[in-house]
Amino acid sequence: MIRVGRAGGGGIGILIIAVVLWLVFGINPLALLGDAQVMAPSEQSAPRNGGGVATTESEVDDFVATVLADTEDVWGAIFRQGGSDYPEPTLVLFEGQVRSACGFAGAATGPFYCPGDQRLYIDLSFFEELRRRFDAPGDFAQAYVIAHEVGHHVQNVLGILPKTTEMRRRLGERESNALSVRVELQADCFAGIWANRTAKKGYLEEGDIREALNAAGQLGDDMIQRRTQGYVVPDAFNHGSAEQRATWFRRGYERGTLDACDTFQDLI
Repeated sequence: MIRVGRAGGGGIGILIIAVVLWLVFGINPLALLGDAQVMAPSEQSAPRNGGGVATTESEVDDFVATVLADTEDVWGAIFRQGGSDYPEPTLVLFEGQVRSACGFAGAATGPFYCPGDQRLYIDLSFFEELRRRFDAPGDFAQAYVIAHEVGHHVQNVLGILPKTTEMRRRLGERESNALSVRVELQADCFAGIWANRTAKKGYLEEGDIREALNAAGQLGDDMIQRRTQGYVVPDAFNHGSAEQRATWFRRGYERGTLDACDTFQDLI
């Protein structure tokens, strides 16, 4: 079952991150901006149990669309301040497996962003996994996951994602993993920027940020490795440790600016 969803639809710092892109990568991020089509919902399916506030697929659809719409408002404002339009991504909710421009993926893959088609892919079973397996319940834990994937879309639009992908192809496994961690931590920080702007609108409730920080930590590579293999191999990290992920989300949340999310600073 696949459903392609549409969302509806303030920020500072785009010029600073542009300077970083010029210095680190030698690219003009504004030249990479373009339009992305966002498609309307299609099918409905039977209710299922889930974590947080949304407990049926229709409720999850509505919740995810609401979160995505708010990310579009936030990033749209940030890009406008930098003199550009924000090309909104498409969100695909699926069950079982899905084909993307990045190939086939199943539920075990978890949520992911495919730069080839500018789509976010989420298997709805992941939200149940987030609550049960990763001990990260709550609607804002789910919102953090969505905002993190949107963060990858922002990286793609700015040219960071294609450049780092190209760089990783030339690196050994250890160095490639280290660069992947930087990319993932920046997406966490971008999710924090979204939370910062959402909080300023008065949308957050007490405990929401704690839910997001807990989710970020529970999805740390060290936590996952302990669950799956019983020991930790730092050189195999590709998303960052629990501490790193929570730290960078908090950094974006507390500062709310793109320049606060420069995980590539020591490369300059």
